[in-house]
Amino acid sequence: MVVSDPEVIGQYAYLFTAPQLPLGASWEKVSSAYAALVAGSVGGWVPLTETTAQAAPLICAGLGVGLAFRAGLFNIGAQGQAVVGAMASAWVGFTWHLPPGLHLLVAVTFGMLAGAVWGGIAGVLKARAGAHEVIVTIMLNYIATGLLAFALTTTAFQRPGRADPISPVVDWNATMPRLEGSRLHLGFVLALAAAVLVWFLMERSVAGFTIKSVGLNPHAARTAGMSVSSSTVLAMLIAGALAGLAGVQAALGPNVSGTPTPLSGGLVGSIGFDAITVALLGRSRPLGTVLAGLLFGALHAGGLAMQSQAQTSAELTTVLQALIVLFVAAPALVTTVVPFLKARRAPLTGTTPTGGLSS
Repeated sequence: MVVSDPEVIGQYAYLFTAPQLPLGASWEKVSSAYAALVAGSVGGWVPLTETTAQAAPLICAGLGVGLAFRAGLFNIGAQGQAVVGAMASAWVGFTWHLPPGLHLLVAVTFGMLAGAVWGGIAGVLKARAGAHEVIVTIMLNYIATGLLAFALTTTAFQRPGRADPISPVVDWNATMPRLEGSRLHLGFVLALAAAVLVWFLMERSVAGFTIKSVGLNPHAARTAGMSVSSSTVLAMLIAGALAGLAGVQAALGPNVSGTPTPLSGGLVGSIGFDAITVALLGRSRPLGTVLAGLLFGALHAGGLAMQSQAQTSAELTTVLQALIVLFVAAPALVTTVVPFLKARRAPLTGTTPTGGLSS
């Protein structure tokens, strides 16, 4: 923050003659930036609702990534699954004209189905052909991004009368309803409901027990009569549907003006990649994922306030997110590395020093 402000940097010319000037300017810069971060995320009702709007898709996609983690799968493809979910739901939203309520339900369903299909492709290839899910899902991310770019040049997706790649506006009756005067909308409720359903699936159902067993030890699960292939496909289908729901929220969730943002190449942003961090921070558990999603939603919302109020780069919130992940991973890293280093430094019993003579 300090090095990004030329005026503060200029004050350091007086570091040895009047140190109070650069130190005071640095404190003013940092304190105002963090004050804007807090005010923009939790500093009132409207900032709180902005936090929920930013957190909702992260929670959904994080649930999908976390569920795959617990199945022993590294789902890097949440980004692509969110993209195809946004495409399908937006297309239903601006193409079909159904009654209120039904239109939104159909659009959400299509988006989740599209995400499930995209995740299911990786699951089937993993289960049937042994293809590594990391490689497959990364490739599917590229395909989804390219598919969206191509679709926005076709008459089915491109707004009439426009040459730029942007879709028509989603019908009002396919828009997620919001609380008047705020950013709190149905998407956040759906995210919380999804967390409850994932908890019930993993902790109270036979399918969830099977998924966890396969994730912990696929060989033991197979010996116990569990179908590893079916569990792999099921886990990726559900993970894809949850990531698709994140894309649905990006496509159908109201923006500041109360209408959904038209479908474009950057609509989904980096939701799928941020979801990996959310799932890691939440330990792949539904409650932890919700709390981690709210934290990162607050950082996103506060980052916008930092940029507008304190003239601080919003990318600094990305640095904060990275530091959070580093601190979360630090205990496991220390407990792994320190014993290893001690073992390396400890003398080996029964060995002869290099160049010495044995007695």
